[in-house]
Amino acid sequence: MVAKVIDGKAFAANVRAQVAAHVARLKEQNGITPGLAVVLVGEDPASKVYVRNKHASTIEVGMESFEHRLPAETGEAELLALIDRLNADPAVHGILVQLPLPGHLNSELVINRISPAKDVDGFHISNVGLLGTGQKSMVPCTPLGCLMMLRDHHGKLAGLNAVVVGRSNIVGKPMAQLLLGDSCTVTIAHSRTKDLAEVCKRADILVAAVGRPEMITGDMVKPGATVIDVGINRIERDGKAKLVGDVHYDSAAAVAGAITPVPGGVGPMTIACLLANTLTACCRANGLAEPEGLTA
Repeated sequence: MVAKVIDGKAFAANVRAQVAAHVARLKEQNGITPGLAVVLVGEDPASKVYVRNKHASTIEVGMESFEHRLPAETGEAELLALIDRLNADPAVHGILVQLPLPGHLNSELVINRISPAKDVDGFHISNVGLLGTGQKSMVPCTPLGCLMMLRDHHGKLAGLNAVVVGRSNIVGKPMAQLLLGDSCTVTIAHSRTKDLAEVCKRADILVAAVGRPEMITGDMVKPGATVIDVGINRIERDGKAKLVGDVHYDSAAAVAGAITPVPGGVGPMTIACLLANTLTACCRANGLAEPEGLTA
């Protein structure tokens, strides 16, 4: 068996095109432009790249982009005051504080200062609770992207056995909640799960989000299963730097029915879903119909 490759890059381009079309209609029919504010504190190189990419993508789909770059020594009171201003600004529909923050800042306090309705990362404790109880919420971008790709590949997910390897608040736990919401039978596993290979081999859908390079191998995959690899790990192989996922791609692809590659799988969906969440937040704020197919 040779697995179908789920092309996240192409899928993300399609999501961005859908968002852009909806934004254009909002402007034409309602005179509204969705706005995303991104806050970057400090000079972390990776964070600067992420913020630059988010800005470019926001502009590309016709949204307003509001960047706020603050020095690394910015105090908590100053950062919270900025968030308060963004919460009160009607032109801003989504707020994202780029993580990680400098060590002297309390990330949980900062994230929970964002209005839940503008929390397009889906990290606010209110959104976590709403998602966990099956209510309308803002959903974390990476799990939302995974769900979109799974729905596209399978159609209906009801009744499928899903195993999520990883229990982080950012991916593992919300991914499990989303799969439950689509009526999957869900197991959350992790690096300390006993007989992890046997647990994984029962999965029709296997989501790897454990943060360990190539931990999931082909002998852990049920023949014909759909494998979603969320991991992004930089390793050195044959004297060269290489980007790999949490799944050993070659061995898993020989067994699976479908698989996401790394790079080019889940990664491109994260920013696409950030844009989709901003659009959703804008529609909700204005009492308009949510964009079809772009929410959980």
